[in-house]
Amino acid sequence: MGDFRKRVSRIRNIGIIAHIDAGKTTLTERFLYYAGISYRIGEVHDGEAQMDYLPQEKERGITITAAVTQFQWKEGEIHLIDTPGHVDFTIEVERSLRVLDGAVAVFCSVGGVEPQSEVVWNQAVKFGIPLLAFANKMDRPGADFWKVAREMEEKLSARPVPVTIPMGAEDSFRGVVDLVRMKALTFSEEDLGKTVVEGEIPSEFVDEAHQFREKLLEAAADFDDDVAELYLEGKEVPEELLVSALRRGTLKGEIHPLFAGSALKNKGVQPLLDAVVAFLPSPLDAPPARGRDPRTGEWIERAPDVNEPFSALAFKILMEEGRKTVLMRIYSGELRPGETVLNVRTGEKEKVARLFRMHAGKKERVDLAQAGDIVAVRGFRNVGTGDSLSNPDHPIEFEPIEIRKPVISITLEPERVSDLDRLKEVAAKITEEDPTLHLTEDEETGQLVLSGVGELQLEISVDKMRRFYNVNARVGRPEVIMRETVEAEGEGEGYFERVIEDVPYSCRVRVRVSPRKRGEGVRVFLSESLEGLPENIREALLLGVEEGSGYGAFGYPVEDISVEVLSAEFPHGNHLPQITKVACASAFLEAYRAASPVLLEPIMSIEITVPEDFLGGVMGDFSSRGGKVTSVDKRPGISVINGTVPLRRMFGYATDLRSLTQGRGSFTMKFLRFDRS
Repeated sequence: MGDFRKRVSRIRNIGIIAHIDAGKTTLTERFLYYAGISYRIGEVHDGEAQMDYLPQEKERGITITAAVTQFQWKEGEIHLIDTPGHVDFTIEVERSLRVLDGAVAVFCSVGGVEPQSEVVWNQAVKFGIPLLAFANKMDRPGADFWKVAREMEEKLSARPVPVTIPMGAEDSFRGVVDLVRMKALTFSEEDLGKTVVEGEIPSEFVDEAHQFREKLLEAAADFDDDVAELYLEGKEVPEELLVSALRRGTLKGEIHPLFAGSALKNKGVQPLLDAVVAFLPSPLDAPPARGRDPRTGEWIERAPDVNEPFSALAFKILMEEGRKTVLMRIYSGELRPGETVLNVRTGEKEKVARLFRMHAGKKERVDLAQAGDIVAVRGFRNVGTGDSLSNPDHPIEFEPIEIRKPVISITLEPERVSDLDRLKEVAAKITEEDPTLHLTEDEETGQLVLSGVGELQLEISVDKMRRFYNVNARVGRPEVIMRETVEAEGEGEGYFERVIEDVPYSCRVRVRVSPRKRGEGVRVFLSESLEGLPENIREALLLGVEEGSGYGAFGYPVEDISVEVLSAEFPHGNHLPQITKVACASAFLEAYRAASPVLLEPIMSIEITVPEDFLGGVMGDFSSRGGKVTSVDKRPGISVINGTVPLRRMFGYATDLRSLTQGRGSFTMKFLRFDRS
């Protein structure tokens, strides 16, 4: 047990999170190089990054799937997940954050806190994950370390505490000042920054270093009385005591140590690695995993201890050459090949055939995995994203991973009729890997419909079918997924009667439908007058509304309505759940149609970055698409347009924007809400 606790205390389960193109993967490649895992640096722009191992990632220079790796850094064993920045693949970030203990948020020193940065930061805060921040790209024109710090406060409500500050910026960026040890750190260009040279702080940075050393001490004093006492007395604070206080504040989520550097130029990375080990939690520091006992519904906990019953959360599914690999975080107990675990969702027992440690697309077989580990498993048949796995005699069900709704779809048809079954099979495997993808079959046309959260996601999915499974499909043009709701209040009555084995059954139900605010969802409840009905009849009424509201007046799923079942009468005096359910569904549809139904479409939040010379043309084009501008931010040489726009007007926008800006414009877009345009 002592050996286990000693090992686990060294583990850091961390993620790298950020806006697209902030430099997450470039930073991860430096981690691997400096830790001795790789002997050359793989660059994203050359298509050689180790963590971007999929062909589509190498071609596009972006991260598409979360990749896991492990490496040693000094006294720490770091388990790292490099996550995508593109909004189409936010599910990769969400499910990674569910199993991490800490994270490094990477910000571009030029762009500052960008929209997707806000999204992933808030996700991490929601899960209670301690965060470090890295202001990257300090060598780029327009780089501003202090802008990143200000925007962290303003946009994220964070408390950034600089631990290293830059010496210079843009072309003159030459290294960082370590405020804990009050040393200047430069990084040898001869060995790609591997050698860190310590020296005295150059005179032009001394005043700034002392100024922010004071702020560092003030922050540490908030979390340690000994630091506070020494600070107030004007005495020197020992390095070990200062680091301990900063760690305490970081683990509480009340401060966020901030570091400066340029991953591409190999500067400032090692101090960040040191901080991962020094400031971020081990599994022993994290609170026990909480879940429900599926047998009783009561909340229970699992501590990170090998003597506790086994429990884990499956957070990612990989389909490799037709075989399923499940990535999971073990919260308690131990696991060995050949053992059997319970999938709490399905109630089925699953056998572990093989265990692996992951390094991007490569695997290393292991014979034992313990609490705190992130591992890959082969042999599971029916395990999906978000499933809880546990000791069969001690089940626990963790909160499932929240899945975003699809807003866009394409149709798929096989090139030959004989390939239809194969296309269905492969498309099902693709959706198993990514739970934000949905596969349905159009009953009228017989076409397969693949739905997701963005054009790029669907494009990548079709490309995977072709590359990995040798399945070609004819693809229809993308179409948005609509919803519907009501704008008024309406009531309706439903009556259903059947004679079953010479016994007449009937039910008359009245229902009221009324609108709710956008994003509030569907609320269904029974009038107090129905409290005396048998429980199975009350359940049948609720089920009738659920089935009736699956598709509304226009044939689309219903959103943001309140449904009250007002009354239920049984003229023949007999109760039968099936009769009740049909009558209630009929009453709902009549009430819904009387409540002024309207169509809703996906409205997207968008950020467009354009050179100032092209701002007018881009603004005019955006307005012609029904876009509404909420703000225009000016930055050196560029403008950033923020706004909302109907998704149906944005197909092919990437090509149009390139044409309008001579290839220099870019944009990010994410789903905001379903609404009238």
